[in-house]
Amino acid sequence: MRVAEIINDEIVLNEREKITLQDKTGAIVKVIGCGLCGSDIVKFREHISENGTVLGHEIVAEIVEINSKSGFKIGDKIVSSHHIPCFKCVYCKGESYSMCEHFKSTNIIPGGFSEYVYLSEEHLLNVVHLVPKNLSDVEVSFYEPLGCCIRAVKRAKLSPLSNVVVIGLGTIGLLMAQALKAYGMNVFACDIIDERIERAAKLGINSFNSSSVETAHNYIYSNTNNIGADCIFMTSGADTAIPLALETVRAGGKILVFASTPNNTGYANNEIYYRELTVLGSYSPRPKDLEISLKLLTDGEVKVKNLSVIYPIEKIQQAFDDTISNRIMKAYIKF
Repeated sequence: MRVAEIINDEIVLNEREKITLQDKTGAIVKVIGCGLCGSDIVKFREHISENGTVLGHEIVAEIVEINSKSGFKIGDKIVSSHHIPCFKCVYCKGESYSMCEHFKSTNIIPGGFSEYVYLSEEHLLNVVHLVPKNLSDVEVSFYEPLGCCIRAVKRAKLSPLSNVVVIGLGTIGLLMAQALKAYGMNVFACDIIDERIERAAKLGINSFNSSSVETAHNYIYSNTNNIGADCIFMTSGADTAIPLALETVRAGGKILVFASTPNNTGYANNEIYYRELTVLGSYSPRPKDLEISLKLLTDGEVKVKNLSVIYPIEKIQQAFDDTISNRIMKAYIKF
């Protein structure tokens, strides 16, 4: 089977022996396509993953072999996520599911950029769903990243009609803004790239250019009775987004961190203290968040058409390069 693996800081297409179930429970699926996640980019660019690693987890696939009590069958077209919490540990009980050790240890094997993938029985029972007939393969591949956004919205614990600002209008920012709208929030969103701002505006999102922190501050305060935003959703991976968040959040408000930054800088202690700010992070979804994600996609409340550029597996290195250089917003790798 063909796999795209990391070899000496490049994504190389190689052949491996095809995986089979043998005596295991679960399923072997033939991958139709897999979205390229921002976390894949970080692992590749920052040299986090070892040689031989197969990245990718946003898979759309067809079941070709199965031994399961789940009810799925050979020929089913499915979408899947890659991690499952235990629901029993201190992290799960505290609703920090992605901190669960079991969550971190579960994965699809060998990775989404593989012609064939093994899904465990746990995957089939918790995070695998049939592809709805009204969604294309590319559209349904947003199932997992949108699930991550749903989790962030839930963790923020906001009341409907809260004023929220999404900083950064890459793919995740657009998903986050739409998810917040679906939950009844009053959404503003910003970026420094006009094309992204225009794309957000076409989705009905109040969008503005945040190149000037002062201008962004004035825009948000003029639209929130001179108070500021109840919550900032940080979907930008730029260090410069931090002062922007502090300038637009209201006293007593929240900042939801949903991206890493190159310099790993933080929020000023005294800002948090004197203004009683809450800064919290959100990482990955639980199965329930994924169910909600699929429903929002199916019902058309979150629109993802034309967000991805399709690359054949033979051009996966170009997909990584184009994403890193911001020539595209998101890539979908097709087998």
